[in-house]
Formats: sequence, structure tokens, C-alpha cells
Amino acid sequence: TFQQVLQNNTHLPIPEVFHLAFLEADKELNQNAGKHSGCTAIAAFLRTEEIKEGEVTNGKENNTSTSEIVETKKKFKRVLYTANVGDARAVLCRDGNAIRLSYDHKGSDAQEAKRIMDAGGFVMNNRVNGVLAVTRSLGDSSMKDFLWDVCDDQDAVDLIKDYTDPQKASAKLLEHALQNFSTDNLSVMVVRLMNG
Repeated sequence: TFQQVLQNNTHLPIPEVFHLAFLEADKELNQNAGKHSGCTAIAAFLRTEEIKEGEVTNGKENNTSTSEIVETKKKFKRVLYTANVGDARAVLCRDGNAIRLSYDHKGSDAQEAKRIMDAGGFVMNNRVNGVLAVTRSLGDSSMKDFLWDVCDDQDAVDLIKDYTDPQKASAKLLEHALQNFSTDNLSVMVVRLMNG
């Protein structure tokens, strides 16, 4: 769905493409007559973008002096976009430090609780209408936190930062969640981004 929305809307910024793709996925899940299917979701899109003159990247300004350069070479950077619905989470490990790239949509969050109440619902015991663990999802489902119930971002990074094989790193995180009595469906994906 993301790829289709991106191809049909090349003029839109990537965050808006994610928004439209999530709306389309939600629509498709809700159209399954008689079925109650749903999920939380995390999506990531990595692409190369041109660095604009004067743009700050990694704390350094791109100062290309046009007075001394006859032929201007374009410079590029890699940009990682992420989007999520519910409590599916993306965490980036950079130099051994955990950097959260997503925002958990849960009833325990004050902003999310206010949004639910403004829409006519209520939050009781950190659950939407006293039932749902997450404040946003695709389709019709109440999902739980899986790995993040038993592990915070930095703990997850510390567990796997020395692994070079993403499959082994994923298996380690799953093992950790199970050993710590996570009771939900478990889904873990580790992606290794090479320097470049």
C-alpha cells in the first residue's frame, strides 16, 4: 500500500504518504465483512535525498562556496522516515545508544488520553473505554505491548548491539521477552543499516 500511495503521490512529503497509506490499510481491514482483524504497525522508509545548500546535517552546516567552485557536485544524505500506529515501536541504535523513532499510542499517554476524551471516549486504567490497550490501530483489534512490556529501548539495544546478524539479534530479543514472561504475540524485526 505504501508503495502504491508513493507512486500515485510523488509530490507529497513522505510523512503524508505514510498517513495516506495507513488510512488505506485501515479502510481495507475494516472492509473485511464479518471479520475482526486489526493490528498495530510500524513502517520505515530509507532513501537518499539531496542536501540543500546551507542545510545542517549531523550538526554541520553545508557551506558550499559558489564563488570558488566552477562545477557544483550535488551532495546527498540518507534519510530514514518512520511512522507507527499503536504501540509498535522503532528504535535506532547509534554508537550503542537507543534512539526512539516512533511514538507509542497508549491510554497512559496524556496527549492520547485527551484526544480520546475530546472524541467522546474515556480512558480507565490506561485503556480506551476501559478495554483497549492502544489508542490507535489499523482495523479492529486490541493489541498489547509485546517486547516493550518487559524491556525498555536502551535495554533492547544493549542486548543486541554487538550482533552483526539481524536474525540472531531478533531471536535474542524474542528470547528475552519470553524469559521475562511477555504474554502477547511477539513480533521483532532488526534491520542493520550500513554506514554510507
